[in-house]
Amino acid sequence: MGKKDEMMKKMMIFLGIVFLYTPFTLANQTQTRELSPKEMKTQNREIVELSSKELSKTLPQVIDKYTTLTKVKGQDTTLIYIFEINTGSKSDEAVQKEDKTRMQQAVTTGICQSSKRFLDAQINISYLYISAKSKVELFRFDVSQADCPIVR
Repeated sequence: MGKKDEMMKKMMIFLGIVFLYTPFTLANQTQTRELSPKEMKTQNREIVELSSKELSKTLPQVIDKYTTLTKVKGQDTTLIYIFEINTGSKSDEAVQKEDKTRMQQAVTTGICQSSKRFLDAQINISYLYISAKSKVELFRFDVSQADCPIVR
């Protein structure tokens, strides 16, 4: 099992715990009424904070020969994954111009599959890619449930 698979397995176990634990902590509230939008947003902020802290424990994580996940942080109800890309001899501008569309499609598809439970709970995911050499932001892909195809 590779490091990426191991990280995904740990993340899925953690997410399972978070999503199993949350209903029990809110049992008294949900027995008598639905959560208000404000309460739901507060709950999602807490999940984002807990998840970012837990996911950060295994970092940095090498994803492939070009990419390293360096940080996960929470911002409101969005989990932001920060990656560094070793662009080799390519300039930042060339990478931005040549790779953005291809990467956006692959990243969005991957997030829709791997983070479905977050997205279904109205927690958004952002992938931020930074040049390992220059520390310049190369891409940022923000994904919400609306960006994912409806699976029936």
